[in-house]
Amino acid sequence: MPAHPLRTVPKVDLPRFMGDWRVIANIPYFAERGNVDSVESYALRPDGTIANSFLFRKKSFDAPLKRFDFTAEVVNTDTNAEWRVRFLPLVKVAYLIIDLDPNYQWTVIGHPSRKYGWIMAREKTLPDAVYQSILQRLAAQGYDPSKFAKVPQVRDQPASGGS
Repeated sequence: MPAHPLRTVPKVDLPRFMGDWRVIANIPYFAERGNVDSVESYALRPDGTIANSFLFRKKSFDAPLKRFDFTAEVVNTDTNAEWRVRFLPLVKVAYLIIDLDPNYQWTVIGHPSRKYGWIMAREKTLPDAVYQSILQRLAAQGYDPSKFAKVPQVRDQPASGGS
């Protein structure tokens, strides 16, 4: 693991960050391998926590849509870029917003271990030049860009990369 911690973005406007994000690429782990049409959705709750829903289909756009619901809390309120997502009653996972388009059209979520990462966008696709520049910034943060695999968001889009 690189010696330096991941750098988050300086500030996240939480209301602007809320809504649907398409998972363009990730470092696949067991729960995300083979997923297509994946969407992370966030909504601020009255108590200040964030409702986090993950929707996806397994292996085919014709497969039924599955959904998991979690909660998240902002743990760094100076930047709003460091969250903890609760997956199980006693399991909280670090969620770091390490790259963010100034217009909130794409974002990158990292984990301190660099074993997990997500590139997400508001639309189903990202221009290749934008995607490549994100991968370069991920490398500068100590990630291995070859570990990121594209997640098909439209029919006939092949998955690619990842190891």
